[in-house]
Amino acid sequence: MKLKARLPGLTSGGKMIVILNNKTAKKLAVKPLERVIVKSKKEDITCIVNTSEKIVKPREIIIYDDVNDILKIKNGDIVDVRARPFLNSKKFIRERIRGKELTNKKIRQIVDDVLEHKLSDLALASLISSFDIRPLSDSEAYGFTKAMIDTSEKFTFRGKIVDKHSIGGIPGDKTSILLVSIVAAAGLTIPKSSSRAITDPAGTADRFEIFAPVQLDARAIRRTVKKTGGCIIWGGSFKLAPADDLFIQIEHPLDSDAMMIPSIIAKKKVMGSKYIILDMPMGPTQAKIKDMSVASKLARKFIKIGKRFGMKIECAVTNASQPLGYSMGPALEARDILNTFSNSKSKDLIDKATSLSGILFKMVGKDYSAEEGKARAVKIFNSGLAEKKFREIIKEQGGNEKVTIGDIRVGKETRIVKAKKSGYIHNIHNKNLVRTAIAAGCPGDKGAGIELFKKIGDKISHGEPLFKIYAENKIKMKNALDAYEDSFIIKSRRPKKTKMLLKVVV
Repeated sequence: MKLKARLPGLTSGGKMIVILNNKTAKKLAVKPLERVIVKSKKEDITCIVNTSEKIVKPREIIIYDDVNDILKIKNGDIVDVRARPFLNSKKFIRERIRGKELTNKKIRQIVDDVLEHKLSDLALASLISSFDIRPLSDSEAYGFTKAMIDTSEKFTFRGKIVDKHSIGGIPGDKTSILLVSIVAAAGLTIPKSSSRAITDPAGTADRFEIFAPVQLDARAIRRTVKKTGGCIIWGGSFKLAPADDLFIQIEHPLDSDAMMIPSIIAKKKVMGSKYIILDMPMGPTQAKIKDMSVASKLARKFIKIGKRFGMKIECAVTNASQPLGYSMGPALEARDILNTFSNSKSKDLIDKATSLSGILFKMVGKDYSAEEGKARAVKIFNSGLAEKKFREIIKEQGGNEKVTIGDIRVGKETRIVKAKKSGYIHNIHNKNLVRTAIAAGCPGDKGAGIELFKKIGDKISHGEPLFKIYAENKIKMKNALDAYEDSFIIKSRRPKKTKMLLKVVV
């Protein structure tokens, strides 16, 4: 059916939506929330149908900007609209729900349909839920990883390509930014693609964006890596395993990590990485991993699947009992990074970054042990070479390489939370602090967050400051204070020291 396009300038947050008149929808035999294929002279796309009797005429179609980003038509252009035919991938999803394992061929059909926006959110939510109930088999994990790789743009860099990835679960984790600086300063190539935070105060991309743009195109990425040996970019800014980004949109509302293995391995493979250190934080509250047996089982699966794609993966189980460093929130963490380069206050952050760097050095060097690798990483960090490389990357990505702590703006509203008793800090409830930081405005408000004054093992007196909350305005500060629950366990005796690196699975 030929319809005249009307472009009202509406956006839908990435959803492909069009509006049809009720009579038009009836002629096409489609109902609200069903799909139609809209075709321009050059492109076609599957869209979600909404209907109306009043705001759209029978020979007209309202097209959202998200759809027109693909169709690239002008107001009043004629487009061809037809009902979407039956999808085999919907049948495959029903089979998976009923207990049948997906073949590589069926997986590829599902991924293709996801990329073409043919499957509804409900269908994808059903698929993801089936993975939560009955986790991906090794064969299925391989199949989804391969399909994501095959449908992505790929990068090729010179040298030994390494990378680091965290499965998440520890707030304030600035490790990647320090590690990229150390490893690139050592002469290895590390094209780091990172994520933004959704349920945390900051992701690596949010942190580094305080220093430089992270939304680079492929050409800028290649230039930056060629010149500096590394980059720190947001993976969502270009077509890096694009199917995975669409799966993630469904996973987050479901609080699901069902596609974790294909997601991580695919994105590292398309960046050309061969040697990967996978950080697996383990802790009692915010961390996804609560015990070593779960960590070891997941690590072995990562290693096995990665090997099938020619990648060497080692998994480091790390301590997630408290926030890493002394801050949570993009701008505060950026300040913390600059502080860490200039002094050694954030010993846990330096320990973790140099330990994981050392494992990478061991993985690519024939004569290195992990301990020798760590010593090399510490030497590079202490010499100032890591900070020099960090600033080179900032400059190449379009930032101010001479940035100082005073250049970074933080929230103007502040409140200090004080200790209710004297003693030693034994435990910190990460989840409560994360909830408070998010209520203060993180990660959207760059200057919001929490600055810690004390950590586990520190001595504290009654009434002494524990931490400071930052917010952009009084309303969000009130939200943060309302959200806060006592998160520090204080006892009379000093607790035992704990290691940052708990175990390495190879």
